[in-house]
Amino acid sequence: MPHPLYVAFIWHQHQPLYKSRTAGEYRLPWVRLHGTKDYLDLVLLLLRYPKLHQTVNLVPSLIVQIEDYVAGTAFDPYLTAALTPAEELTKEQKYFIIEHFFDANHHTLIDPHPRYAQLYGQRQDKGWPWCLENWSLQDYSDLLAWHNLAWFDPLFWDEPEIAKWLEQGKDFTLTDRQQIYAKQQEIMGRIIPQHRKMQDAGQLEVITSPYTHPILPLLADTDAGRVAIPEMILPEQRFQWEEDIPRHLSKAWDMYKDRFGRQPRGLWPSEQAVSPAILPHIADQGFKWICSDEAILGWTLKTFFHRDATGNVCEPEALYRPYLLPTEYGDLAIVFRDHRLSDLIGFTYGSMKPERAAADLVGHLEAISRCLKQRQPEGGTALEQPWLVTIALDGENCWEHYLEDGKPFLEALYETLSEDDGIKLVTVSEFIEQFPPTETLTPSQLHSGSWVDGSLTTWIGDPAKNRAWDLLAQARQVLANHPEATEKTNPEAWEALYAAEGSDWFWWFGEGHSSNQDAMFDQLFREHLIALYQALGEPVPEQLYRGVEVHEVRGDRRPQSFIHPVIDGMGDDQDWDKAGRIEVGGARGTMHRSSAIQRLWYGVDHLNFYLRLDFKSGARPGKDCPPELNLLWYYADRPMHNSPAPLKEVPDEAPLNYWFRNHLQVNLLTHSFVFQEAGEHSTWHVRAGRAQVAVNKCLEVAIPWADLPVDPDWSLRLILLLSDAGRFCDYLPENGLIPIEVP
Repeated sequence: MPHPLYVAFIWHQHQPLYKSRTAGEYRLPWVRLHGTKDYLDLVLLLLRYPKLHQTVNLVPSLIVQIEDYVAGTAFDPYLTAALTPAEELTKEQKYFIIEHFFDANHHTLIDPHPRYAQLYGQRQDKGWPWCLENWSLQDYSDLLAWHNLAWFDPLFWDEPEIAKWLEQGKDFTLTDRQQIYAKQQEIMGRIIPQHRKMQDAGQLEVITSPYTHPILPLLADTDAGRVAIPEMILPEQRFQWEEDIPRHLSKAWDMYKDRFGRQPRGLWPSEQAVSPAILPHIADQGFKWICSDEAILGWTLKTFFHRDATGNVCEPEALYRPYLLPTEYGDLAIVFRDHRLSDLIGFTYGSMKPERAAADLVGHLEAISRCLKQRQPEGGTALEQPWLVTIALDGENCWEHYLEDGKPFLEALYETLSEDDGIKLVTVSEFIEQFPPTETLTPSQLHSGSWVDGSLTTWIGDPAKNRAWDLLAQARQVLANHPEATEKTNPEAWEALYAAEGSDWFWWFGEGHSSNQDAMFDQLFREHLIALYQALGEPVPEQLYRGVEVHEVRGDRRPQSFIHPVIDGMGDDQDWDKAGRIEVGGARGTMHRSSAIQRLWYGVDHLNFYLRLDFKSGARPGKDCPPELNLLWYYADRPMHNSPAPLKEVPDEAPLNYWFRNHLQVNLLTHSFVFQEAGEHSTWHVRAGRAQVAVNKCLEVAIPWADLPVDPDWSLRLILLLSDAGRFCDYLPENGLIPIEVP
C-alpha cells in the first residue's frame, strides 16, 4: 500500500529545579514566565488543526514547579519585587530590577511594547546609575508590570484582562501587578489539564523524562564519558550509582500516572543521552520507546550521515525509521531525530519571515519524500514503505526569537501540512504500534553519548564540571552511609540528591555555555548538596560554601550556539551573546595594545556566517586603522582551486602565505565590498556576492553560505587581513586562523 511521509514532532518542555532547599524560595523565574508563554499555547495552537498529531515531553521537574506556582506556594525574587508597592522597594531591589528585568530577547519581547522599550532604551543609553538616580516610582511600577506582561503569549492577547493591560501600556498600579500575577497562575493552571485532554482525545502523546533530568549514562558510570572521547580527563572520584536510575524512572512513572490517568509509553532520556547500561532499567520500568539524536545512530552504525548542498540526508533509509533494542526485560523501540531539521526550528527559522521558514521546512520534508521514492528498487511515485522523520527539540526557548512567539510560523506550517496528503504528522506511539520496527540494534552496540556531537563532554571532562561531579560523588556516598535514611524516613535528603543530579548544573559549569546567571546555577547546585548534608545531620563540607568555579567575564572563546544578529553596525550585545570571541586590543605582537580593533566576534546559523569587529572608542577607519578589511577562506581537505592573498607585500610566513579559495574585501570608508573566487593559475575572479555590510559603532558582516562553495558539516578556516590601497598592513587573529564549522 502507498504511504505518506510520516513525521513525528517531539517538543521537549523542561526546567531545572530552581527552588533553593536552604532558602525555601525559587531563585529564578523561568518556570513562571515560560509557563505563560510557551507550554499551553503550543498545544492550544495545535488544537486548531485536528489532523496533526504530535508528542510533547513534560519533564517531572517542570510539572512540580508549575503546580507549586499554581498553588501559590512558589515565590521568586522577581515575583516578590513585582508584588511589592513601589514606595517600599529597597535600593537593593531597585538595583536588581534594573539589572534583571530586561532579561529577554529585546527584539521580540521588549521592542514591540513602547513603554517597555522606552525603559530599556534608558538603561542601555544612559546606564544603570542614571536609572537608579532618575527613575520615578511609576517607572519601576511600569517595569515590574511589563516584565510579566511581555511574557504572555500572543495567543492570549485577546483575553479581556490582557487586552486591557496591553492597551493601557503605562501607569500600572500594585493592583494591576497583582492581577497580572493571578492571570499567570490561571494560565499555568490550564497546562496539565489541557495536555491530558488532548492526549485522551488522541491528538497528543505526552511522554516523560527521568525525574530531575539527570544524565543517565553518567549516573551509571562516569567512565561512559570516555566512550566517545577516550582521552577524556575524568573526575577524581568515579561516580557509579546505577541504582539511582530506577529511582528517577519510577518517580517519573508515578507522577505521570497520577497526572494523566494512564501509563506513559515514551521516555525522553535527559539530553537524549543513552548507553547500553541504561536500557534494561528503562524497559523494566515499562517504557516502550525512547528517542535520541542522529549522531548516536551514526556512531552506533559506524557511519556518517552525509548531506547534500541543501542539507538533506543523502542516504535517508537508515535515519528515518525506528529500531528495536531487545533487553532482558522486554523490547524497546528507539527513534533518532533529524538533527539539522530540529536545529533549523530551534536556531534559524526565527530569523526568517514566518511564511518562508514554514515553506523551507515543508520543502525539506518533500525533498526527503522524493529522495526515498527515487531510491526505491522500482522507483514509483508513492512511498512503498512507512518511513518516519523525527523532529525533536526544545519546545520553549526557541520561540523567544520568533515573531509573536512563533505563532505566525506555526500557523503557516500547520495550515500547509493540514492540506498536504503526502505528509502525515503522527505521535511516535501511533507509528510504532502500526509499523513495529523491522531493524534491530544490539543493545551492547548502542553508542554512549548525547545530542551534542554524540559525546558527553557538555556535562563532564572540563575541570569545573569534574569538580562538581566530585562534590556530588562525595555527597552520594555520605547518603549511602546512612541506610536508615530511606525515601520514606528522610525524603528531604533524597529530594536534594535528585535535584543535584540534574543535568543543567553541569551544562553551565566550565567552558562551552554561559549566561548572566552562571553564578546562580552554581549556587543552586551547591544549595541542593548542602540541603542533603543538613537533612542527614552531617557537617557541610566547607567547599560547598565556595563557588565550583570563579564566575568572571572570559576572554577568547568558541561559539556557544547559533546566532542571527541584525546587521546594522550597532553591535547589539544580545545578538552576539553566543558568538565566538577573540580579544585583539592588548594582545601580543603586531595587534598591540594601541590597536584600533579591540575585539572580533564570529558565529553562524544555517543561513550565514557572521563577523563583527569592535573598534577602539573614537577610532576612525583610514586614519587610526587601515581602510580595507580582507576576509580570506580556505577549505581544509577539499580539493579546489586556490590562490595567494591578492595583496601586495604580504609576508612570506604562515598563515599569511597560505593559498585561499574565497576573498571578500570590505571598504571600511564606503562600506562597499568585492567578492572573489580563486581560479586556475593563481588567479582571482570577481563573483556576485550577497554579503550584508554595516559600519557604525562597529563593523558587522553577514556572508550567506550560498556565496561559498560549502556543504553542511564542512570545516572552513578564515583569516582577516588589513590593507591600504591593496598593500598589506596587518592581520588577525594573531598567529592563527578562525575555525568555522558549517551547520
